[in-house]
Amino acid sequence: MKTLRYILGGPQGGGLETSSEVLSWAFARSGYGVISDREYFSNIKGRHSYVHATVSATEYPKSLDYPVDIVAAMDAETVFTHFQDLREGGYLIYNVDEDKTLYSSIPSMEHDLRDRLTALFKELGIDGTLASLTKYLRSRGVRVIALSYKELLSEIQRKEGIVPSQVSRYISSIIIGAVAAITGLDPNALDQSLRRRFRNEEVYRHNRALAMLVIDTVRSQFGSELKLDEPSIKSKEVLVVSGNDAVAMAKTVAGVRFQAYYPITPAADESFTLEEYETLGGAGSIVVFQTEDELSAINAAIGAALTGARASVATSGPGFDLMVEGLSWAGQNEVPVVVTYYQRGGPSTGQPTRGGQSDLLSSVFASHGEYPRIVLASGDHEEAFYDTIDAFNYAETYQVPVIHLLDKFLANTIATISMPDFSKIRITRGVLASKGLREYRRFDMSSPISPRAFLGDYVMWYSGDEHDEYGHIDEDPVNRVRMMEKRMRKLEIIEREIPEERRYAYYGPDKPSILLIGWGFVKGAAVKAVEELNEEGIRAGYFHIRTFIPFPTNSVTKFIREVGLENVVAVEHNYMAQAAKLVTMNTGLLVSKSIVKFTGRPIYVNELVNAVKNVMKGSTREVLSYGA
Repeated sequence: MKTLRYILGGPQGGGLETSSEVLSWAFARSGYGVISDREYFSNIKGRHSYVHATVSATEYPKSLDYPVDIVAAMDAETVFTHFQDLREGGYLIYNVDEDKTLYSSIPSMEHDLRDRLTALFKELGIDGTLASLTKYLRSRGVRVIALSYKELLSEIQRKEGIVPSQVSRYISSIIIGAVAAITGLDPNALDQSLRRRFRNEEVYRHNRALAMLVIDTVRSQFGSELKLDEPSIKSKEVLVVSGNDAVAMAKTVAGVRFQAYYPITPAADESFTLEEYETLGGAGSIVVFQTEDELSAINAAIGAALTGARASVATSGPGFDLMVEGLSWAGQNEVPVVVTYYQRGGPSTGQPTRGGQSDLLSSVFASHGEYPRIVLASGDHEEAFYDTIDAFNYAETYQVPVIHLLDKFLANTIATISMPDFSKIRITRGVLASKGLREYRRFDMSSPISPRAFLGDYVMWYSGDEHDEYGHIDEDPVNRVRMMEKRMRKLEIIEREIPEERRYAYYGPDKPSILLIGWGFVKGAAVKAVEELNEEGIRAGYFHIRTFIPFPTNSVTKFIREVGLENVVAVEHNYMAQAAKLVTMNTGLLVSKSIVKFTGRPIYVNELVNAVKNVMKGSTREVLSYGA
């Protein structure tokens, strides 16, 4: 096999994330490319969550697809929720001790799913028990690996002398061992991964013993029928990181020395990573400051930026809304502060642990008053790394706030990526004031971008009100016009200096017959879908927007006119197709066809390919909904 797809499912808080990490690290250590997305409820513990992963022997995968080859279930709810995701001939790994469990007796299952199962089971003649369902799956060609989790845990408890009340903690290693067995995963790589995850020697030993017991059990019955081909990826070193990790690492490389945050999903993990590595040895440390709320967070970052520190905040939708007043203050005072903005499902609290791209227009237009800003958007882990560094360079070069958009999908997805190319990285701090000046004017009118001095270098004044060159409040109409034009002329400079090719990327053949336009995490699925469509003889291309301010106006106009407006389709994770509206605003060209998904789950390759074909048959709007 060149590509393996699997789902690990279980109750939130039951060790599922650990299972995913261990397997991802083990596959990566064996030379394979991995991407795994974690989908989970917003409650702390108990509700169904799952990990959907792709492992490749030939590339670093950037997209997810259905159906899957394996569903490994920690509980009965996982089987009831995901059995339809399995391909014919796929493997179900489950706990045979739960055979008598009725789907209707699972309290954590949402009533909508229960209602759908009621109708489906009636149609299929399934009596509602797990045993009846697995019997049906066997009849459809699914290979069912029925393990008694109770017996496995009892055996390992006896062998390792584990306290009976503690043995259930190790259940995640059952599905780790089962997946490792059926895929022929290198035991040494698995052992190293377990040791990396479990620093406590006893915990490591117990988990290893259970995983190896399961491997022996499964292989004796099924062999390793889903064994992957030898990896052909030629890399000596890779990173296995989440999107949060990639941004945190990039901030360290960029020289960030102050990060403020108020905990919010999914942004908080980035700050937690920075906290873990905040001591930089001889290079000092990063101040990671958890404030009492988001208003304080952005204002603390603004204060740090005024002292000369590279400063940022990380937040999500509701937190960003609270930061908008501070953002506007930064615009008025030309403060280079970076907002790392992880989008999730709204409005309000909405779907706090699910993904979305519904905050694009908010990031472009939020705030009272007019002032220049830059808005970047990353589509994968590599882009997130380099875009983070660009964000700080742009903020200080043009002395404007920069909003760096990511989404929950990218934040919580773990992927293998190449090591960063440090020869590509430049740190630019912009125009700084000379030392020893007799007089300093913070907002010197001689240029739209005034030399920047740090607090303590000179006497300077900052106010939310309109001001003169020194920063003193000044409401004179002539001064107002001059100062507004000084600030807004930065947009012309930004438009002139940030090259067009930095603002987008294109994937696909020359002169495609259908053009998809998207941004953010859409990228992975869109690029893969374009490949599959072209293999079927459909000349499809994907235009990936990387900056919304400045906008790639010239390039998107050129591409749209070449393919014809009637053959352009917006692909987005929001209801309105918001990026398409910005295309219209910037080009005057109305993109009227769209493929959208706003369920909080990512767009999958299979459903995007089908949706594109439907558009080509005449549909103008496709709403995607696949995924549990």
